Amino acid sequence: MSRHFIPPFLTFMETKQNSAELAPKVGVNYGQLGNNLPPPSQSVKLIQSLKAKRVKLYDANPKILTALRNTDLQVSIMVPNELINNISSNQTLADHWVYTNLVPFYPETLIRYLLVGNEILSQPDKQVWYNLVPAMRKIKAALKTHRITKVKVGTPLAMDVLESSFPPSNGTFRSDVSGLVLKPMLKFINKTKSFFFVDVYTYFPWSSDPTNIDLAYALFESKNITVTDPVSGLTYHNLFDQMVDALIFAMKRLGYPDTRIWIAETGWPSSGDFDQIGANIRNAATYNRNVVKKFNAKPPVGTPARPGVVLPSFIFALFNENTKTGPSTERNFGLLYPNGSHVYTIDLSGKTPLSEYPPLPAAKNNKPYKGPIWCIVAKGANRSAVASALSYACSQGNKTCDPIQPGGKCFKPDSLFWHASYAFSAYWAQFRKAGGSCYFGGLATQTIKDPSYGSCKFPGAEL
Repeated sequence: MSRHFIPPFLTFMETKQNSAELAPKVGVNYGQLGNNLPPPSQSVKLIQSLKAKRVKLYDANPKILTALRNTDLQVSIMVPNELINNISSNQTLADHWVYTNLVPFYPETLIRYLLVGNEILSQPDKQVWYNLVPAMRKIKAALKTHRITKVKVGTPLAMDVLESSFPPSNGTFRSDVSGLVLKPMLKFINKTKSFFFVDVYTYFPWSSDPTNIDLAYALFESKNITVTDPVSGLTYHNLFDQMVDALIFAMKRLGYPDTRIWIAETGWPSSGDFDQIGANIRNAATYNRNVVKKFNAKPPVGTPARPGVVLPSFIFALFNENTKTGPSTERNFGLLYPNGSHVYTIDLSGKTPLSEYPPLPAAKNNKPYKGPIWCIVAKGANRSAVASALSYACSQGNKTCDPIQPGGKCFKPDSLFWHASYAFSAYWAQFRKAGGSCYFGGLATQTIKDPSYGSCKFPGAEL
């Protein structure tokens, strides 16, 4: 927590606003990458039913901002990534963006946070990295021009902003962004009394190394597992605290030991592909209920490096979003299904004791699936899109599609579905270990049922 000296002449109202802002209120991320999501008015009611106190958008959707009018939900809006380069050098454009996207809804909609881009330092385009802080400054100046003083400016970053995170006391920012981007960003955040927004997921480090990281340690469930930092002497009882403290030590290294952290995203997937370990309802409910309990604790618990400090937060995400790309887990972080029903019961106010939640289904994929797994065309896939994907898969690798050429062992049945399924499986078997996925823009799905027939053997991905 920033230890800012408050002069005695500050009004009671200003002091009250500062303390209210840091109240342990858990929010939710309202993503919109689905083609079956309920309308904004219904979604706002669902957010309130989860007892969320804040909501974060990935844009400034006017229909959602209208639906949020006259609610008590604090709102975070976002400048899209693709505008950052232009805004960074154009104050008029920054002024116009704020005038168009924020001013019409303020103050009836409680917009309190304006985030500039999303995970910008994880993008391959380095030019936008260096334009990020100038764009943040322009947006802050635009707010001032429009006499809006209660909105904090920030930008959410991913954990890949660190080049070293273990032990936590060794936390160090990546050398390619440390001096040129993060130092001026931290200076801006401190000067404007804003927050270092960061996305913290224990699921990803655990699922990539389940042998060395205990699942209970990643889920806040460990009773007897502790990790002691040999340099700081601090003791950790869960992976989340360890990750947050690595950021705290990295900021300290740059001369900013007190910059406040905001958990912009955290969560756990409730479902995934066959090759995605631990993505199930039991783990997702356990993680999110436990992290919500931590965020809402009174008095606040903080982390070992900052005990007793409030960690404001947004849980990811409101809905399962069916048009998100990538592995299945990406489409299964929601607390709710698009029809509004719960994936599992959760109370974001933290007032429901853990013992009062209904029982959860058993976890069946906490150990890696041994394989093989095949990749076939998904039900209902668009034929012309499948034909294009078939051409792409066949153009990759070494003799990927020879068996489905005329006279090949897998040419018959001569159907687009079978040929594409063979091509998808052959492609994935070759390229999975190099990062290839069984997705093809949503046209493909994994199966553990061998689609081979007769003398045609489909290659399967070995895990």
